[in-house]
Amino acid sequence: MSLTVIRDWRDLAPSETGAAVAIGAFDGVHRGHRAVIDAARQIARQRDLPLGVVSFEPHPRRWFQPEAAPFRLMSPGQMERALDGLGVDRLYRLPFDADMAAMSDQAFALEILGGGLAIKHAAVGFDFTFGKGRSGSPEALARYGEAAGFTVSPVARVDDAHGLKLSSSAVREALQAGDMARATAILGRPFAIEGEVIHGDKRGRTIGVPTLNIALGDYMRPAYGVYATRTRLADGRTVDGVASLGVRPMYLLEQPLLEVWLFDFDGDLYGQTVETDLVAFLRPEATFDSLDALKVQIEADAAAARAALALSAGA
Repeated sequence: MSLTVIRDWRDLAPSETGAAVAIGAFDGVHRGHRAVIDAARQIARQRDLPLGVVSFEPHPRRWFQPEAAPFRLMSPGQMERALDGLGVDRLYRLPFDADMAAMSDQAFALEILGGGLAIKHAAVGFDFTFGKGRSGSPEALARYGEAAGFTVSPVARVDDAHGLKLSSSAVREALQAGDMARATAILGRPFAIEGEVIHGDKRGRTIGVPTLNIALGDYMRPAYGVYATRTRLADGRTVDGVASLGVRPMYLLEQPLLEVWLFDFDGDLYGQTVETDLVAFLRPEATFDSLDALKVQIEADAAAARAALALSAGA
């Protein structure tokens, strides 16, 4: 990976400053986000500058609403890989803490962007806000930039062919509705859950369906149910499968799990990190009056998943 990750804005070396940057949370790195990154890229090329992204960890929403339901669309590692794939040179993953939360918009622009990062240009979305109370706007940032020595380009709203905004909120709405085609269209790739394979209750093995168990952590909860999946293993292989995501109504798990049955696969993946694309939503969660009935449904789900994956591969 050629992306350099920088985790603070203070005491940076001159070689780490002076970039043209896109600024935002960039949770999902969806098509709307990519328009902002492309605007920064255009200036970077014109002025022969490094291309950077300025983001925050934790997500400001998590800082201000620590008890809020999980909402993330990607892990930090997934974001880094997505940005690396877009040719971004630097990710400034700034620590969002009490000091930053209390900063005025002017202080953020002058001290962090103009001072610590010494940026040369900032591209931001049309609805970008920053500073205490979200008081800053793209217009305010442009004014501060004149004083601090950087230029600003606001990027207009990006809509799809039907006039719907390409946003992280729209992705979450699609996932909650089980509309994986729409989520994929906004993201530009399937929504994927990355995590360590953990030990479960191993009930699946008793019916010939061994599954990988992955905790959802801070990922938002898509519609609970059964999905056609593709899983990338630590060794680089991609394996088709079918997965149950939720609390298993027959057993009522305390925390929702992603349980993936990999087709035509035999191996021990405990402790390894895998990434699973949720390609298509097949059906909601259901209860069954017997294990035999469950086995029949699993076979039907597997057939439906294979069909959905074949269709997506040909799309």
